[in-house]
Amino acid sequence: MHNNDRAWVATRKGLIELRRRGATWALHHTSFLGEPVTMMLPPDDKGRMLAALNLGHFGVKVHASSDAGATWQEVASPAYPEQPKDAAGPPWKMVMVWALERVGSEIWAGTNPGGLFRSADLGTSWQLVDTLWNRSERLGWFGGGYDAPGIHSICPHPVRPEETLLGISCGGAWVTRDKGSSWGLSAKGMRADYMPAELAEDQNTQDPHRIQRCAAQPDVLWCQHHGGIWRSTDNGASWQEVKAPLSSFGFAVAVHPDDGNTAWFVPGVKDERRVPVDGALVVNRTRDGGKTFDTLRQGLPQQNAFDLVYRHGLDVAGDGQTLMMGSTTGNLWATGDAGDSWQTVSTNLPPIAAVRLG
Repeated sequence: MHNNDRAWVATRKGLIELRRRGATWALHHTSFLGEPVTMMLPPDDKGRMLAALNLGHFGVKVHASSDAGATWQEVASPAYPEQPKDAAGPPWKMVMVWALERVGSEIWAGTNPGGLFRSADLGTSWQLVDTLWNRSERLGWFGGGYDAPGIHSICPHPVRPEETLLGISCGGAWVTRDKGSSWGLSAKGMRADYMPAELAEDQNTQDPHRIQRCAAQPDVLWCQHHGGIWRSTDNGASWQEVKAPLSSFGFAVAVHPDDGNTAWFVPGVKDERRVPVDGALVVNRTRDGGKTFDTLRQGLPQQNAFDLVYRHGLDVAGDGQTLMMGSTTGNLWATGDAGDSWQTVSTNLPPIAAVRLG
């Protein structure tokens, strides 16, 4: 089945698989019914995938599938070592798996409170990347929407497998060029208006809500930041601010896999409100690197909307035309024409944490 015709939606009440027939998406299968799923990794060409759950009192759990989600087996969960009594910073306790990505032959997991883990055996075992965890700068990280910082964006370089860029809230962007042996900040040009003026450009205090890389033009990255939208054309060495219509605040960004000039954003009212502008849900799309934007409304609710699209709630397929978007109010939309028009897939799902087209 073509990867533009499958989607997985992580919700507060389970992992939902959808399949497309023509222009219509329909529910195909539900896993972990009633359990909160924070992130999933779509299947590879052998059908292997992962799902991360947050079971509250019972902790974080990870499950693996070798048949594209038909059946699941619980595997190991990333775990922090025992915290030294004199260690500063937040507790070394797993709160959530916030990101899962394939990086070369490994799977990397970004977690809250700010630890990066790697697995070379589909989650049978995990190793904390202590070269990042032990950086002195980590003690300057802090939580945005959560009490503790978290790694939500993992952007491997498609040509140089030893290179990966991370997005951390609130800890800026970090890059490794030697498979995680060493790390450096990569958030120059971003600005944090929530900080005192003298710290606003401190790379280690930035809050990138989501960072995405263009697969075919990997030097191009887009960032939806707490303070606006930034774009890099030099592989994260520097970032330039971009202004979008209605609002440059939001959480999600999707980047066209073949065209680094094309990206989609979901604007909202900033900070304590976090709702669509004027109660109308829209998507802002640029096709010229942020010089201009189209504000896309067709098929989306244009009054009395309260939909918030989380960091991982917007995804684009390999064709660059198919997108899916899910909200915290359980609404799900899809488009097959790059956002010119949207179709309602469902209005009665649980709150949606992540959408992945596979």
